[in-house]
Amino acid sequence: DEKDTLQSISALKSAVTVLSKHNGGAALLDMQAALRSTFHTHQEKISGMLSAKESKTVQSFLQSPEDYFDAEPTFKQSYAPQSGEIFGILKNMLSTFEADLSQAQKDEMQ
Repeated sequence: DEKDTLQSISALKSAVTVLSKHNGGAALLDMQAALRSTFHTHQEKISGMLSAKESKTVQSFLQSPEDYFDAEPTFKQSYAPQSGEIFGILKNMLSTFEADLSQAQKDEMQ
């Protein structure tokens, strides 16, 4: 389980890096695959940490990540790119996974 959590943390860190740099191409595909694996492995845990709206946003992102980059905002949308919402969700997930891992390691040492 610790190995899966470490892999998930690595995938989330990579995703945050890719999103922060707005990279596309191969980096985007690698990130998509890593995130899909993370969501599959930790489906139950993730469903408990995301709201229904956040979960829908992430699923949409995993289906078509390219839609979250360089999209022209419509009149009613904010001018922040859609990737900003995903970036925030993934950063929160990363923090939660790191905190959970740290706690599990502390518990194991006792």
